[in-house]
Amino acid sequence: MAKIAVIYYSSTGNVHQLAAAVAEGAQEAGAEVRLRRVPELAPEEAIDSNPLWRAHVDATADEVPEATPADLEWADGYALGSPTRFGTPAAQMKQFIDTLGGLWFTGKLANKGATAFTSAQNVHGGNETTILTFFNVFSHFGAVIVPPGYTDPLLFEAGGNPYGVSNASGGKSATVTDAELAAARYQGRRLAEVSAKLVAA
Repeated sequence: MAKIAVIYYSSTGNVHQLAAAVAEGAQEAGAEVRLRRVPELAPEEAIDSNPLWRAHVDATADEVPEATPADLEWADGYALGSPTRFGTPAAQMKQFIDTLGGLWFTGKLANKGATAFTSAQNVHGGNETTILTFFNVFSHFGAVIVPPGYTDPLLFEAGGNPYGVSNASGGKSATVTDAELAAARYQGRRLAEVSAKLVAA
C-alpha cells in the first residue's frame, strides 16, 4: 500500500474539487491518503471582496487540515494542485513549497511519485505552464514525475491535457465537470499505483 499526500491551494473551490477526486482515486487503488490544504495568505479584506472565495474558505476551514512538510515526508507519492496565477502556481502554494528546503536538503522528497493539477479561468489561461512549473519543482526534489499522458481514453473527454487534469472555471466556482473529476480520480489511481511500484523496488 502506498501513502499518498494530496496537497492543494484553492480560492473558490475548483482545485479543491479536483484534489478530492485525486484523493478518491488514490484510495480506490488501495493507498492511504492525506488530503491537505496549504495555509491561506491573503488578508481577510481580500477574501471578503469575493463571496465565492469567502464561502470556500469558510466551508473548508474545519473540513480539510492544513498541510505541513511532515505530510510530504510521510508520503510515498504526492500530488500538488493550485489555481494558475499568471501561468504559475498561486503564492500560497509557492510559500508552502518554500518551507520544504529541509526535506529537500536531506533527500526526503526524492524517489517518490509526483503529479500535479490545476484550474484557470480560461482554457488557455496557463493550465499547462502551471503544471510544468510544478514539474520543475519535482525535478529539483528528485521525484519521479507521474503525468497521466494519454494512457486512458477518459482523459480525452476531460480535455486531453497529458500533463495533469485541468479545469477552465470561467471565473466561477463549482465548474469542474464529471469528465474532469473522472480524469482526476484516474490521475490519483495512477500516482498510487506507480508510487507503490517505487516502494516495492
